[in-house]
Amino acid sequence: MTNKKQSSSQMASLASSILTGSGSSQIQKTLAGSVLSQAGTSHQTGAEMESVASSVLQSDKYSDVTKSLAASVLSQSNKKR
Repeated sequence: MTNKKQSSSQMASLASSILTGSGSSQIQKTLAGSVLSQAGTSHQTGAEMESVASSVLQSDKYSDVTKSLAASVLSQSNKKR
């Protein structure tokens, strides 16, 4: 079954700026890479990235930007998992 969901152009733009920016954390870069890999493709989030993104959303220590990236990553996940 192919994934028909894709990262939005706004999320892809945010992810790109995070990857090219100098002040981004490693978790932001990891999530941004996943967001970009799902832009314009039928790729879906892997189980490991689902776990990382879920942890980010459940924690109070991450910024709104980081949580937005995590939410985008999770929106591309496999519903059967």
